[in-house]
Amino acid sequence: MASVFSFRQTYRYLQRQAHEQPVIFYSVVIGLIGPLMVVTVPPIRKSLGYKSPEPIPTSYPVPNRPRRAVQGYEDE
Repeated sequence: MASVFSFRQTYRYLQRQAHEQPVIFYSVVIGLIGPLMVVTVPPIRKSLGYKSPEPIPTSYPVPNRPRRAVQGYEDE
């Protein structure tokens, strides 16, 4: 019976905070949802058939030939 009573008090406290200080209350709610989404969203995306894109290249492919000297710009 004590657990039901404490749940009611907690629920009433949360209702009161949502009414009197909604910015703080909803900031806390959104802050608690973030870590929960880290655990739940990837399996849901995988079950829906999402495939990760291929990684973005981090370097430019260098041609497999000798470099030519630059000519015609009069930089000598």
